[in-house]
Amino acid sequence: MHNRRRAGVLWVVLYLALALAPLIFMLVGERPTGREFLRELSVAFGFVGIGVMALHFVLTARIAAVKAPFGSDVVYYFHHRMAIITLALWLAHPILLILRFDWALRLLNVFQAPWRARFGVTSVVVILILVGISVWREKLKIEYVNWRMWHGVLAVLAMAAVMVHAFMVGKYLGTPLKRALWLGYGGLCLAAVAYLRVYKPWQMLRHPYRVVDAKAERGAVWSLVLEPVGHSGIGFEPGQFAWLTARHSPFAMQEHPFSFSSSAENGERVSFAIKELGDFTATIGQLQPGETLYIDGPYGIFSPDSYEGIESYVLIAGGVGIAPMMSILRTMADRGETKPVVLLYGSRDWDGAAYREELAELESELNLDVVHVLERPPEGWEGETGFVTREMLARYLPNERPPRYHVFVCGPTGMLNAVEAALLQLEVPDRLIHAERFDLA
Repeated sequence: MHNRRRAGVLWVVLYLALALAPLIFMLVGERPTGREFLRELSVAFGFVGIGVMALHFVLTARIAAVKAPFGSDVVYYFHHRMAIITLALWLAHPILLILRFDWALRLLNVFQAPWRARFGVTSVVVILILVGISVWREKLKIEYVNWRMWHGVLAVLAMAAVMVHAFMVGKYLGTPLKRALWLGYGGLCLAAVAYLRVYKPWQMLRHPYRVVDAKAERGAVWSLVLEPVGHSGIGFEPGQFAWLTARHSPFAMQEHPFSFSSSAENGERVSFAIKELGDFTATIGQLQPGETLYIDGPYGIFSPDSYEGIESYVLIAGGVGIAPMMSILRTMADRGETKPVVLLYGSRDWDGAAYREELAELESELNLDVVHVLERPPEGWEGETGFVTREMLARYLPNERPPRYHVFVCGPTGMLNAVEAALLQLEVPDRLIHAERFDLA
């Protein structure tokens, strides 16, 4: 735990250093003189924007060492928010010039402007499109796989155009050291792309899996069981997730993230709980035994194994958020653990409560109390109804002051936000609340 915190601090410091390095190098050594402050400020915004843009390639490259201190969901959340800041920095550069200098507006005419300006305008237009299709992907009805492909292509185009623009302007890159720094940022982007799109798929090809079974569960959930082919399998912590590629080469960018639902103690076979929600997930039940799949993982720190000194657990799941909870509970059963566990499991109705029979069996094996919460309870239902609320949590949270139990929450975004807010109101420390968010796009 302490090592992860130290690593997190080091990554934050390194991120800030790399983001600001272009600005620092711009201000030192040889540079143009006699220029107005507003013009210099414009260039400063542009240089910082390029540095931050280069780091987006690193954030999304699935480098385990980068994600380990924070968790993949936090890294992607940060990436989403920083994308807006990156766009603002890139826009601030030309806007300040246009507001102050009449000649700057003429540079927008791509038919008559010099090539250095054309590349600059192209980079801004491309990043506008990139952010636009990301923010409004669902409204534009862009299919996830197509969006991922265009997201990568547009990011590379934007970065290439802005690098060429900076080199052609050249006013702040007049020394070999500064040009080397600029080439280094370009190389960083290329290395991140090569790692994600060449090295990782190649590794996945060398470690294939085959389908053992695709079993229908309650609530339109499928249990997909896989076994390794020609290798020893994958080690993971209960609660982690991986990216799956089915019916395509791992080079094809046809991958989707799913939580492990199997016990981390069984390395010979792994299983995933996948709910029918989209084009790809609707075809899980059509997978046949023997078909080849590829796994990239594991990822995430949504696991009791990632934290020290846990005396008891509160697991809160909504819908297919039960997947990582099943992995946690199955692992505890295989390890013979006796720590107290409360599971609050929200489902639309009783027939849609996936794994409810197995959960009943686990109650007899573990020190486990399962609380089903139904939106549409059947007639005569005497259990909890509606949604997981603050009042409901107050009834089932262990009676400890200060709290020592750890809370793991996984489910729809709205539920996560409401439950986290309720837990904080109940004075559960933030450090004891762990949430898994799959808003990766």
